[in-house]
Amino acid sequence: MRLSEDLEPNIPAEPTPLSTELTTTAEDQTASTSSPATDTPPAEARGVAAVLKNKNFLALWGGQVFSQLADKVYLVLMIAIIETQFQAKGQTISGWVSAIMMANTIPAILFGSFAGVYVDRWRKKQVLVVTNVLRGLLVLAVPVLLWIAHGRIMAQLPLGFELLILITFTVSTLGQFFAPAEQAVISNIVEKRDLLSANSLYTTTTMGALVVGFAVGEPLLGFADKVGMGFGLGLNVGKELVVGLSYTIAGILLLLLKTNEQKRDANIEEPHILDDLKEGIRYLQANRSIRVALIQLVTLYAVFASITILAIRLAEILPEIKASQFGFLLATGGIGMGLGAVVMNFARKWFAPAKLAFFGSIGIAVGLGGMAISTHSLWQTILSIMLIGVFWANVAIPMQTVVQSETPPEMRGKVFGLQNNATNIACSLPLALTGIAESVFGVSSVLWGLALIVTLLTLYLYGGKSAKSEPDPS
Repeated sequence: MRLSEDLEPNIPAEPTPLSTELTTTAEDQTASTSSPATDTPPAEARGVAAVLKNKNFLALWGGQVFSQLADKVYLVLMIAIIETQFQAKGQTISGWVSAIMMANTIPAILFGSFAGVYVDRWRKKQVLVVTNVLRGLLVLAVPVLLWIAHGRIMAQLPLGFELLILITFTVSTLGQFFAPAEQAVISNIVEKRDLLSANSLYTTTTMGALVVGFAVGEPLLGFADKVGMGFGLGLNVGKELVVGLSYTIAGILLLLLKTNEQKRDANIEEPHILDDLKEGIRYLQANRSIRVALIQLVTLYAVFASITILAIRLAEILPEIKASQFGFLLATGGIGMGLGAVVMNFARKWFAPAKLAFFGSIGIAVGLGGMAISTHSLWQTILSIMLIGVFWANVAIPMQTVVQSETPPEMRGKVFGLQNNATNIACSLPLALTGIAESVFGVSSVLWGLALIVTLLTLYLYGGKSAKSEPDPS
């Protein structure tokens, strides 16, 4: 069965195919029975300035900034600790790092979906605050635990390293609860007409934190250690303080948040966790626009994960930079995402979310093709990655807005949990497969392959018809 046929919404009237959404006029879209979030821009949508006046959003956004930064720098911290305390002279670091990466990834695969179910049952503000404070305390405890475990061996491994694996696993597990709670709260505190602007800030912050983690994580932690020694602390713990305090500050900021949640009746018996999970899956099966949006979002993150791996190889090939400077290439993608968020805020006045996503997906494919033919030119590579970032924002922001605006409050934790789980799996597979594919087929061939996959998936989801850029007269 074709995917476009399978993704039909569960509504009484005859559903409108997604390809038709791309060619209908604004008047047709208003009369259509399909979801307004995918067919027309939000009525009287306001800009980012209106969102920034929302005190609850500012508290949530501030918490996200510190939490996301800590998330991305955390792995850099683990690598720095391994280098100084566990890696022997002449020994490769890859084995140590792989164990940490596995401890960081496994909770996302095991608990991502179930965490979303529990988020629907719990007070989301408490989830947001507690998960950040606990992660902060765990990171701040690292120097003490390593001091206690120094010189001790358990199961032929240093006890300190085993503690790092346990802490990483726990930090990642707590993050599985934070992510769906964070996404679910946005719809509670932001008006529907402002969701697009709110998501543009959130998406830009998320990817900006990722770029910062790659590009400046190591020098930032090194600077923190120097500052700590300069103040006469006599301890090399500046790195742990930066990450641990970032989580803690996020939790403190989120205490200011009012989530406008309805109190759940404690006398109502909760269904079994698996029944709730099945309900979330059935909901996605019955709601075409949300499922299409999730497919595109998951694909985007998989592509970005692949580009992350390929950027390391490109940095080796390009004569102007070193392999260790691959973060510079990723930073240009982050700049593109920021520019794309600005472009999207103007484009939404004329294009519905489905049209923005269609054009954005095709633009990403073009950017991947540009990278494929620019493997020996730094500036062409930079422009191509930046172009991908611009179009990436024009897919991610509208599609995340569709998911938030069309998912009812009682289903948000389940849906965002499933999204988080699928995204983490989609990001993990490229990390394992892209490097192998590149070593066999070469960078250019892998990039062309990614461009082809994005193009075919886009045409499949949208029925193979090009979007008609007809402005909304409103």
